[in-house]
Amino acid sequence: MHIVIMGCGRVGSTIAHILEGNGHSVAIIDRDPQAFRRLKAGFRGRRVTGIGFDRDVLQEAGIESAAAYVAVSSGDNSNIISARVARETFGVDNVVARIYDSRRAEVYQRLGIPTVATVRWTADQILRRILPEGAEPLWRDPTGTVVLAEVATNPAWIGTKVTTLEDVVGARIAFVNRMGEALVTKPDTVVQEGDVLHVIAAENDMDRINKVLAAAPEEEH
Repeated sequence: MHIVIMGCGRVGSTIAHILEGNGHSVAIIDRDPQAFRRLKAGFRGRRVTGIGFDRDVLQEAGIESAAAYVAVSSGDNSNIISARVARETFGVDNVVARIYDSRRAEVYQRLGIPTVATVRWTADQILRRILPEGAEPLWRDPTGTVVLAEVATNPAWIGTKVTTLEDVVGARIAFVNRMGEALVTKPDTVVQEGDVLHVIAAENDMDRINKVLAAAPEEEH
């Protein structure tokens, strides 16, 4: 499929190379022609110089046949405006915008424009590595009511079926990270040593879930 990217910085150029490597056609827009130097010599996609919310520029990039639009320039306003133009003017449904201001990102999420708040995302990634597991969710829905989070488990749960754990905590275990690989749980999946469980649940219920799984089974019954 054809994807249009606005912003040929480190993120935009990386996305462009990955997409092209996966067999997609790509057009990348940047107002600074020097930015295209970040693209590898073998890049076959279109390089379009201009402003990403200019209709003529978008049309030159092939927006009318695009299956997706990605706005990752350095400006929040430019990213949001261009994302809205791509969606509302050209009918591109699959649109993502990078936003540095997490408060604005939440507003646009609620308006139906998927966003990536880079500062908050980076902070969450760091906090997950320096704080106890479960301290920061991996994902939070736009309303902030549902989260996906790593949950530390007491070693006494090893050998227990995941379905049993779900019954105990009253929440869904979305997947298990086992030796660096993510495994979607099945009815016969059993917790093994070193497993990291990822639970999806209401955010206001996570404290209880963490306490339940941090305790040994006999302490809970």
